[in-house]
Amino acid sequence: MLAILWKDLLVELRTKESLASLFLLGTLLLLVLSFAFDPSHPLRESAAPGILWVAIIFSGTIGINRTLLRERDNDCFSGLLLAPIDRGTVYLAKTVVNFTLLSIAELFLVPLFIFFFNLPFLETIARLVRIVPLTTVGFAAIATLFSAVSLQTRAREVMLPLVMLPLATPLFLAAVETTAVLLAGQPVDQVAHWFTLTAVFDVVFLVVGWLTFEYAVAD
Repeated sequence: MLAILWKDLLVELRTKESLASLFLLGTLLLLVLSFAFDPSHPLRESAAPGILWVAIIFSGTIGINRTLLRERDNDCFSGLLLAPIDRGTVYLAKTVVNFTLLSIAELFLVPLFIFFFNLPFLETIARLVRIVPLTTVGFAAIATLFSAVSLQTRAREVMLPLVMLPLATPLFLAAVETTAVLLAGQPVDQVAHWFTLTAVFDVVFLVVGWLTFEYAVAD
């Protein structure tokens, strides 16, 4: 598992393909969506949590898809599956890699979000750190699994969002609702049920992915 982690992170460090996709698309989405609302309009503030997660979701979908497509394009995935390790371990390694890449991208996207929406920096960071990593775990888990499923299809880039996003709707709904409450400075107790839903989602899809990855990548 550590060898896969080291290999993927080293390749990404050299090529920066996934990180570039994550950062550029996320920045463009934040820029366009933030200017879609009048700065003085009250609707802009209420739309801010949704805009943040739209940027993370869509940029993350493309970036995560690249991590497995790169293996497929270079015909390395077959060799990886022939390695004498459990395929569930391959899934967990890929999930950790994708979580790491998403987290690096979020280190840039969240400050940009704060800048575009003129929010207090340290206070907003302290609030978002409660929900962003937790949601990113679930996103990486489900996206890694369905990215492997979409590898078996011709329209790989199209199939991943079509298959994954409907199933990930509860995760993103919880993220948006929780972010809205946290940014408003309201008590965390009001969104305790959303935190629970997010944690359960993370655990369920990590386990499901670990158990079914072998069948997802079978020819």
